Amino acid sequence: MTAKPHRIQMHPADNVAIVANDGGLGPGARFDDGLVVRDRVPQGHKVALVDIPEGGVVRRYDVPIGYAVKPIPAGSWVHERLLRMPAARELDDLPVATRKPAPAQPLEGYTFEGYRNADGSVGTRNLLAITQTVQCVAGVARIAAERIRAELLPRYPNVDGVLALEHGYGCGVAIDAPDAVIPIRTLRNIAMNPNFGGEVMVLSLGCEKLQPERLLPPGSIPLSAEAGALDVVRFQDEQHQGFMDIVDAVVKQAIPHLERLDRRRRETVPASELVVGVQCGGSDAFSGVTANPAVGYCTDLLVRAGATVMFSETTEVRDAVEQLTSRAVDADVAAAITREMAWYDEYLKQGSVDRSANTTPGNKAGGLSNIVEKAMGSIVKSGSSPISGVLRPGEKLDGRRGLVYAATPASDFICGTLQLAAGMNLHVFTTGRGTPYGLAEVPVIKVGTRTELARRWHDLIDVNAGTIADGEATVADVGWQLFRLMLDVASGRQRTWAERWKLHNALVLFNPAPVT
Repeated sequence: MTAKPHRIQMHPADNVAIVANDGGLGPGARFDDGLVVRDRVPQGHKVALVDIPEGGVVRRYDVPIGYAVKPIPAGSWVHERLLRMPAARELDDLPVATRKPAPAQPLEGYTFEGYRNADGSVGTRNLLAITQTVQCVAGVARIAAERIRAELLPRYPNVDGVLALEHGYGCGVAIDAPDAVIPIRTLRNIAMNPNFGGEVMVLSLGCEKLQPERLLPPGSIPLSAEAGALDVVRFQDEQHQGFMDIVDAVVKQAIPHLERLDRRRRETVPASELVVGVQCGGSDAFSGVTANPAVGYCTDLLVRAGATVMFSETTEVRDAVEQLTSRAVDADVAAAITREMAWYDEYLKQGSVDRSANTTPGNKAGGLSNIVEKAMGSIVKSGSSPISGVLRPGEKLDGRRGLVYAATPASDFICGTLQLAAGMNLHVFTTGRGTPYGLAEVPVIKVGTRTELARRWHDLIDVNAGTIADGEATVADVGWQLFRLMLDVASGRQRTWAERWKLHNALVLFNPAPVT
């Protein structure tokens, strides 16, 4: 980034812009139009373009992101302590399906090499999943998976890996509470992720509330034709003699699954078979300037190619709800969007938490003053396509295509876990502050918002969208770069940094039901 003072204004009507220079700008720095900086303004933080009176609107993205609590002279640093946050938009009288864009020209001829499954889905990886009914068996599942990798996996070169789907649910919870359906269907649907190809083992303790038959009722999971019945190992069954005997049983029962997976081969499939989840974490003020707009451009390319893209993070897009309902394909989809926003409003109210809790200290250090500003930068990941459907937390896509809103909290790993349950086979994660986010179940492409971050985290960031702010690339350039990278990653021709490091966390379930 050049030392010449540089700022980025998102809309001509905005009265603030963000400082783009590495290290920010100090007092006395002068922009080309003569505006002089009055305070030290960190990179990504806002500078006032005009005098803003007390009570005056502070506008970014052509949206009021706050009201000045005292006069703010032109050239001043505009931060969260100077702003009063606007009230949330009410959920009545919203625009419904008012945006009717002209049909986009189909994007044809793009393919990737994937694994076709019996249920019609397509995987981007070939994995054996070891799921569990209860947290109590997580340690055993981990040990068994480690042994399978070390002792068996070398015999099966076409199998990409063995995963223990660790989570903290299954017992000590109100299993019959109405909202218990959310974590249960989440675990059930994760077992059906396309990257597992119907090859799933189930580990059960035996005394837990979430029994295998409840987690995966007969017929709920499309097993491969050769698999037959669901493969369950219950630790408390009397035939097991000692801890290592249990582990040995898991390792032995993995063999037929690995044999079937090893016979699978990639085949050429259209780009329409991609199911992509998009998400941001560790966001900064550049998220809505570089990485998220590039992802949004790529989202439109994917939709034109017939693929499915899910965007999420209810607490981050709540303040842009009118943009969502206006893009709904019809009134039913708009009503479903409103339903999910209202459900989450009530959920926060029950916990005595308001929407302002979403914005983290790191977000603020990166220049985001409040959730309204964060929402405007977050929603652009969805691009401009019509919203064709809405998923409740933990629901599966079931053949839906196009742009889909998957209602999830904004917490990184809860959002990722719920998108896995929906059926994604590829994930895109944008970050400005940096976060070692990864999922074991699907490849994660990490997009950095700033060149400085991409330079420091050179072995974690896959795409540097900071070139947009640097003036070296356009949003379209990076959007196409990301689209082509997706096809290579989905085909196994390229591994993401997260994959190379085997970087991932355990699954995190959204459990609004009470514990017992």
